[in-house]
Amino acid sequence: MHAIEKLLAAKAGVDRVHAGQIVNCDVDVAGINDLYYQTVKSFVEMGGQRVKHPDDVLIFFDHYAPCATVIQAEDHKKFRQFAHEQGIANLMDVNQGVCHQVVVDRGLAKPGEIVVITDSHSTMHGALGAFGTGVGATDLATILITGKLWFKVPEVIKITLTGHLHPGVYAKDVILHILGDLKADHGIYKAIEFAGPALKDMTISERLALCNMTTEMGAATSYIQPDDRTRNFLKAKGVTDYTVYTTDEDYHYQEEITYDVGQIGPQVAAPADVDNVHDLSDYQGVHVDQAYIGSCTGGRLQDFATAAKILKGHHIALDTRLIIVPASGEVTRECIARGYIQDLLDAGATLSPSGCAACIGIHQGLIAADEVCMSTSNRNFPGRMGSLKGQIYLASPAATATAALTGQITDPRDYVEAE
Repeated sequence: MHAIEKLLAAKAGVDRVHAGQIVNCDVDVAGINDLYYQTVKSFVEMGGQRVKHPDDVLIFFDHYAPCATVIQAEDHKKFRQFAHEQGIANLMDVNQGVCHQVVVDRGLAKPGEIVVITDSHSTMHGALGAFGTGVGATDLATILITGKLWFKVPEVIKITLTGHLHPGVYAKDVILHILGDLKADHGIYKAIEFAGPALKDMTISERLALCNMTTEMGAATSYIQPDDRTRNFLKAKGVTDYTVYTTDEDYHYQEEITYDVGQIGPQVAAPADVDNVHDLSDYQGVHVDQAYIGSCTGGRLQDFATAAKILKGHHIALDTRLIIVPASGEVTRECIARGYIQDLLDAGATLSPSGCAACIGIHQGLIAADEVCMSTSNRNFPGRMGSLKGQIYLASPAATATAALTGQITDPRDYVEAE
């Protein structure tokens, strides 16, 4: 069996499972974000009276953080009331940040556990050996009532990464390259496992970026086999109580693919599809109205460290604005402590509260018709960050910071190497 199958079997209380089988599993972490008040409505409509395991439930105020409309404020108010009535102590208020980063910050995503959140990018938690997946309101309401949810055991695609990343090239470039090669429908309801020697050089932050964007190829979940880097990351958070499963040597993958990361340069996903990926050099010189560093894909400490190194002592281009949105309150505080935020503010950046912000196209950095935004986020379809006629390019934090500096799409490698 694959490690994912062993995990699901353990949570279902059975000895073995296989791809295609439906299993009913205990859920360790159940998260509701503020887009999904429908979850509470469904809970009531389905006859729910008391949440089965309130200590395992988190409510995140991240998409509307802080609220931009009265309707959003009303939803937050009702969520607060529900949390109080049900004894849900883990209400992550508007100062906490994006659900996925908050879960990682708090050490709640860990090997051998199931993390289910009403957000498609829940695949991110596979970077830490968890089974992370996103669901809708009715499924999450089912977890609230029963503590369990059914899953179809996925087939697994193994992507082996070899070689070494060159300076100025990051995990974001790797996952964009993979998406451009395999396309957005390649992994529909599959599990994507990343393996290979190149992973040893990748930080947890970079692994999280890899697994986060497996959603964009339709994956149900992702997986990276926990290693010493994983264990050390969790140990630093005081987390040692978890189970690591391993894949049997005779397991048969649905597909195996290999990429040499040393052959990958800076990438961009050009408008208006996440799999419309090209070498960044193909778009060099395109004017950038807004550079955006943030989201659950590209708003972590390492991302801001990279941006600050490029921009420290400089100023962004005259006709370009830079919006920075740390993925969580913890990331914000750490960036402040290390001076990254000050360096970026001095360079002309605008700091927004932690949350999903413009990545969800609701507030805090929307773009107008015919404006170009270069972003560290994960989606670039029309209207994702404002006007349907806006153009969004997805890229690494280094490429995004460099675009802010020069006012146009620019190869970041010279700027990174110069640092």
